[in-house]
This record gives sequence, structure tokens and C-alpha cells, in this order.
Amino acid sequence: MKLVLRIGGSVVASPINPKLILEYVELLRKLKRQGHEIVVVIGGGSLARKFITIAKKLGLKERDQDEVAITVSRLFAQLFVKKLRALSCQNIPTTTVQATRSLKDGKIVIMGGLKPGITTDTVAALVAEKIGADMLVKATDQEGVYDKDPRKHKDAVKLDNLSFEDLTRIFELDKHEAGIHQILDPEAVKILKRSHVKVVIVDGFNPNNVLLAVKGKRIGTLIS
Repeated sequence: MKLVLRIGGSVVASPINPKLILEYVELLRKLKRQGHEIVVVIGGGSLARKFITIAKKLGLKERDQDEVAITVSRLFAQLFVKKLRALSCQNIPTTTVQATRSLKDGKIVIMGGLKPGITTDTVAALVAEKIGADMLVKATDQEGVYDKDPRKHKDAVKLDNLSFEDLTRIFELDKHEAGIHQILDPEAVKILKRSHVKVVIVDGFNPNNVLLAVKGKRIGTLIS
């Protein structure tokens, strides 16, 4: 299976969780042994948003804020690369072409952000489209997609299955902003919808949920 795994910064980086990073490294090794082709896209989490706030206070433009956040996401990617050693590409790809080339070389591809104006969700969607991924799994800080933000509404209900049209209707934000934090960003949804990539949103604090999603088990929220 060609798999794109989007690990939310909210999971491994908010706060920074070395134990969980190690668990994900072991998961990636296991998936590789099972014969899967894997691209991992990691977000910068609260640390990236902290640097965005600093950039704003310095009067930097949104493009510059994004560039700072991208650098943070690549730092987290670097941690995975160093721990995976020969199993992963040793250079963090900065384009989808580089990512595709590393995947063809038989490596686990580890990435952060790519360029200002697009989130790591969109990076994951672009890579999934580029490689013809069978599935994109997003490991995030929620058990799946809810009908409204569960952090704001106690009566929020988790949805087991969604269409991309349904997902668009429940968005709070419909455009990119530096530091955007919602379950899947709108631009990523457009790409995934046109490329017909199956998406599963799971609770990322338990890496085994990713394994269950890859096996086709009922877990999190399936978007198709």
C-alpha cells in the first residue's frame, strides 16, 4: 500500500513528546517491514504557532510567519530521520518531486512544510495525489471528525463516516491562515476530493490506531 501519514504537531509537539515520537518510529519500522510505501508529513504544533506569534510581534508579513513555521516542522521531521537512519531519506524533501524520488528509492519519506501559503495538511494531500496514495491517515488530537468543535461544544458528536462535501460544511475556516488549526484544512480537502484518496482521521496519541486504519479496521472517521 502507498500510505501518507500526517502526524499532527498537536500530537507529538504540543508539548514535545519524545516517548511518542519513539513509538511512531517503531510504527514506521513495522509498516515498512509489512511492505508499505510510506510518506510522513509532520506538523510543528504549538511551537510553530509560538514562533508565528513572535513573528507577528516583530511585524513580519504572513509569508514570513509561514516560513518560520515551516522551519519548525522540518526540525521535527529531522528527529524522525535521525532515529530511522538508513530506513529514511536523509535529506528532508522540500518539493513533492523530491519526495517521490525518495519513495522510489525505497525509503520512508519524512517531511515538514513545503512553502508559504500551504499547511502541512495540504502538503500531505499534494504528496498523496502525486504518488497515487491508497490512503492518507491523519493522526491528530481528536478521535475523529465531530459535527462541531468538541473543545468548544460538550454536545459534539463524533462522525464515523463522512463525504468530502459534508466535511466542507462543518469547517470554521474556509481559507488558509498562518497557524490554522482544524481537523483538515480546506485546501487539502479540495485536493483529496479530486484525487479520490481515502482519508482516515484517528486519535494520534495511540499510534496503534494508525495500524488499525491501515488494516481496514473501523477506527476514527473515514472520509471518502
